[in-house]
Amino acid sequence: MAIKFHALDIPEPRFERKILKSGISWLIHEHKKDLGDIEVVFCSDNELLIMNKNFLDHDFFTDVITFDYSEGNYISGDIYLSIDRLKENAQQFRISLQDEIRRVVGHGVLHLIGFKDKTVPEKKIMTEEENKFLEFFS
Repeated sequence: MAIKFHALDIPEPRFERKILKSGISWLIHEHKKDLGDIEVVFCSDNELLIMNKNFLDHDFFTDVITFDYSEGNYISGDIYLSIDRLKENAQQFRISLQDEIRRVVGHGVLHLIGFKDKTVPEKKIMTEEENKFLEFFS
């Protein structure tokens, strides 16, 4: 079982791999799940837009798309992140790119665990869970 990072159509951003891997493992175990195989893929806005159109029938930019391959208690999946959205979000919220990468990766892992964010109550719970994840790094 492994957590892997790579970039699709962009240079891979700089971030603390080992610390982020530890955080992902912690988050999964915190929710009484087991780590399967997780691939975190950084790409451009355009690449993620194509995926959003092809797989979700959405014609808009997004910061993350998650493909869930979990089986039973094992959490597995692919998390695609738009580096363009992450940089813009970091600037907008006046946080570091490192912190934004952590937040959005955590968001993707939470989706793999089973959290949703379509309704206002679901979004509230998702944000609370993201904040708990970010506390791991402080």
